[in-house]
Amino acid sequence: MEISKEELLYKLNVRQRTTLMDTLHISYTDVGPDYLVAEMPVSPAVHQPYGVLHGGATAALAESVGSAASALFIDHNSQEVYGIEISCNHLRSVSSGMVIATAKAIHIGRSIHLWEILVKDTNGKLISHCKLTNMVVSKRN
Repeated sequence: MEISKEELLYKLNVRQRTTLMDTLHISYTDVGPDYLVAEMPVSPAVHQPYGVLHGGATAALAESVGSAASALFIDHNSQEVYGIEISCNHLRSVSSGMVIATAKAIHIGRSIHLWEILVKDTNGKLISHCKLTNMVVSKRN
């Protein structure tokens, strides 16, 4: 049975309740066959001391969207997915508004997934360029 895009986004957003993603107000907004989009509001709650978006919050957004995207490609009855490496190049600062992260698949293998995540502001300006490697493992008993 095929699940609708709306239902899938709803399930992704419900699944993150009471997690870091909920704390950061990350929400999933679009999904396709090889991508997932999430957004996060930028406010003082995610600022670093100079009043701009903290790189760690950006990395958390990138890892969240990339990991959730990998979860769309696994068998949840027998597999789990874990981020094993993330790199982020922070190119521009932002102090308010919303940032939008788009994870696009570079490689979807049996045990390794590689994602490119572009984090942009609402004007489409690139804020951070990130890369996430996820490992797919057998579920622990």
